[in-house]
Amino acid sequence: MSHKTTRDQLFADFMSGRKDRRSFIRDAITLGASVTALGAFLEACGGGPEPAAAPPPTDAPPAPAPDPDDLGPIGTELNIYNWSDYIAEDTVALFEKETGIKVRYDTYESNEEMMAKLQVGAGGYDMVVPTGYIVTVLGAQGLLAPLKKKYLTNWGNVAPLFLDPAFDPGNEYAVPWQWGTTGIAYRSDKVNPPPDSWGIFLDPKWRRRMTQMDDVRDVIGSWLRYRGHSLNATDPALLDAAKADAIASKALLKAYISAPVKGQLVAGDVLVAQLWNGDTAQAAVEEPSIKYVVPKEGGSIWTDSLVIPKTAPNKRAAHEFMNFILRPDIAAGISNFTGYGTPNAAAMDKLESPVPYPDEEERKRLEYQKDLGAATDAWDQLWTDIKSA
Repeated sequence: MSHKTTRDQLFADFMSGRKDRRSFIRDAITLGASVTALGAFLEACGGGPEPAAAPPPTDAPPAPAPDPDDLGPIGTELNIYNWSDYIAEDTVALFEKETGIKVRYDTYESNEEMMAKLQVGAGGYDMVVPTGYIVTVLGAQGLLAPLKKKYLTNWGNVAPLFLDPAFDPGNEYAVPWQWGTTGIAYRSDKVNPPPDSWGIFLDPKWRRRMTQMDDVRDVIGSWLRYRGHSLNATDPALLDAAKADAIASKALLKAYISAPVKGQLVAGDVLVAQLWNGDTAQAAVEEPSIKYVVPKEGGSIWTDSLVIPKTAPNKRAAHEFMNFILRPDIAAGISNFTGYGTPNAAAMDKLESPVPYPDEEERKRLEYQKDLGAATDAWDQLWTDIKSA
């Protein structure tokens, strides 16, 4: 074989990768190539071909699938929409200090006000605080994001009474915030004997010194209970009777008003008010003669919960706040301020005046509001008729 053929084969083997760089140089010099010529050649071709990458071993484990519950970094902002006077004065500041997250905190006065804003996508809120039956409605409308329990490491502090509620099976969407009852607040130094029935709102003795709440479910519900019916009734005949009682009472009321009535009770402008137990407790701090009673006919018990709108821009930060308020010290601070019961069992021994969980006998007189479904429009029309009467 000629030297030319040998050289050609050598160069072909090198360029195809069949011969490595060191062997190529050795054999080329043996065939008479100069070092200068070899250097120029190797520089021109970049030092020879790169070795082929080794194929991955066939038994290598597959790459892990992305975690569907991963919400990414915590972020730096959080937008909360809550009822007025419904959080301790230092809760937000403590959260901001511990996490570095800046909180925008807005308030509302009714579930309907909150829902209206949420349904049109206004506000950009990361967290709202609806009453139980509203959670059902928002969930059914696809407006809520499911909870990612892996971020709620303090979940075990929730009392069993508030787990797996009918309005949110499996706690898919809601972290319990506060619970309470709706009854009658009154000035014990002015009203004697103490009221024990919703019928006091039909007593002309207290004309223009009484208020009922500005809430369709609470007002109509109270008159349904007054007649011995469920506050979730949908039978037209029962609703007509409740409407008649409400209109008769309206002629004696000062106004339909919710939380802001506290100041009027303290001032003595209002002597009897349909109100929540916690707001009554807040007013009693300023005026100890203000007392509270659940009427003999019964009233509503409710749980308000933290939920995350599906459109929330800061879902991870929302979970961080949820886990924060599930701490016993934080939960106790909130209930100490609001006067409402805490769903946090681990916080009970830290409360100044704990609201005990209702026993079996008390629960017989208390009823949770439920989603009215197809009867919602009838109730809304009833409320319109009452307020325009």
